[in-house]
Amino acid sequence: MSANALERSTLIKFRPKLLDTLPGYSRAQLGQDLSAGLTVGVLALPLAMAFAIASGMSPTAGIWTAIVAGLLIALFGGSRVQIGGPTGAFIPIIYGIVAQYGVQNLLIATMLAGAMLVGLALARLGSLIRFIPRTVVIGFTNGIAVVIFLAQIKDFLGLPIENLPAEFFAKVQALATAIPHADLPTVALAFGSLGVLLGWNRAAKQVPWMARVPGPLAVLVLATAANALFALPVETIGSRFGGIPQSIPPISLPALTLSDLGRLISPAITIALLGAIESLLSARVADAAIDDRHDPNQELMAQGIANLAAPLFGGFAATGAIARTATNVRSGGRTPVAGIAHAITLLLVVLIAAPLAAHVPLATLSAIVVLVAVNMGEWHEFRELRRYSMNYRVVLLATFVITVIFDLTLAVEIGMVLASLFFIYRVQTLSGVERVVLPAQAPDGSSNAGIMAFQVFGSMFFGTVGKIEDELDPEQMDTTMLVLDMHKVISLDTTALEMLDTLLRDLRKRGSDLVLCGLNKQPGSIIQRSGFLERLGSNRVCDTLQEGIEEARMLRRLA
Repeated sequence: MSANALERSTLIKFRPKLLDTLPGYSRAQLGQDLSAGLTVGVLALPLAMAFAIASGMSPTAGIWTAIVAGLLIALFGGSRVQIGGPTGAFIPIIYGIVAQYGVQNLLIATMLAGAMLVGLALARLGSLIRFIPRTVVIGFTNGIAVVIFLAQIKDFLGLPIENLPAEFFAKVQALATAIPHADLPTVALAFGSLGVLLGWNRAAKQVPWMARVPGPLAVLVLATAANALFALPVETIGSRFGGIPQSIPPISLPALTLSDLGRLISPAITIALLGAIESLLSARVADAAIDDRHDPNQELMAQGIANLAAPLFGGFAATGAIARTATNVRSGGRTPVAGIAHAITLLLVVLIAAPLAAHVPLATLSAIVVLVAVNMGEWHEFRELRRYSMNYRVVLLATFVITVIFDLTLAVEIGMVLASLFFIYRVQTLSGVERVVLPAQAPDGSSNAGIMAFQVFGSMFFGTVGKIEDELDPEQMDTTMLVLDMHKVISLDTTALEMLDTLLRDLRKRGSDLVLCGLNKQPGSIIQRSGFLERLGSNRVCDTLQEGIEEARMLRRLA
């Protein structure tokens, strides 16, 4: 096998974007990337802790997820500017897995998801993620935002709930029962933090120096300083988790048994599915901002590697983070060096300033996550529903409701099934059969008696076979020759091919015959490969309708 043939036979060409950006890399770009990485790193710190706590994990787990996954996604990713780490979309997924299976099994499920993502990359299936309809993406994104918001009510109001249920109705009942017992200092700090965060973000649009400091970092520093100075009577990272270790965690493999492996396949699929969707959506958004094009298979490879490695350091599921990636682009980051700098920034913060994290109020972190949840939802889409078809509304709302009440995997499955059914129905309405009225005689005086012609258009597949069969029922025809003009048929599947085979047999039993004309490339290919052409006879396949009618007249005379 030649070198070129060997390269073509390889499942994937493994080439991170980092290698493409290094030639011609300048000192000026290094300065921009380092500055962007520092900015994103300080933004990622409060988000990583907040997302981890909201997911039922320790803040340490969130930080090391951001460090390890962020570094690996930058090193091996298929996007120039993608920033990886824990994201808000994973909160309900991770929380549910931790509640049902425990932390150790979450780490195993994350590693399984990483292996699945690597498999998707090797099979070059990255582009297939784009086939998920926009209605499904909007539905589960808004649904996840609602689930995140509900999960934050406990810490935002300081409710005395030891373990918040993962199931929707039990969660709502527990929150409703506990709300009368909300802790007033916690409520005051949470609303104050939210107000400062909103005000900071608004002022940052007008004041240049404020724009350089991310709002979540600003409110985190202010609330932590206030708590350290005045010993506020609120729960903190120190009181719940004992602070953040000022060291690199030892690498360890989570314990795995075969019985656990079988139970964790479904959670792993959920993590892999969401990770693939969110990372590739983030990369597509970034492409538009920097006028570049990411490699979806390479990006999935990096996401898989990151999710295989993060649990070794106590981390959990990671993916491309849209908000942090956008911040990276706005801050001047243009190569994966910015993502590497972001991970190093977080590492230095842990090694130098970890003891200060003990004073971080959980109410402030909850306020940050609440704002993330509100901002991640595309709420305007609900107002726009009246502009779209009933099919669009049903898919979006079904995906949204099922995400909120049940889980993401079921929501995406049902959303995809509904979208597919509506698509089949739509294609069916655009496909069909029309009778071609033939003159009594041809120009040469030959009679067309006993010949019927139909034009088939659209797609001939399992969704339209019933409709076409009804129109081409031999028992309803008084003919010796049937001509089908198929130049408007764009595709033909095996179900439609079986229908043609049955039609041919029925016609020949009645002493009639079939002529096809105008076959396009795909229908012609499957008719030849399946052996149907041999059964039909090559002389019964013509290029044009006129040739098909002439062939039918000849066959009629020979009959």
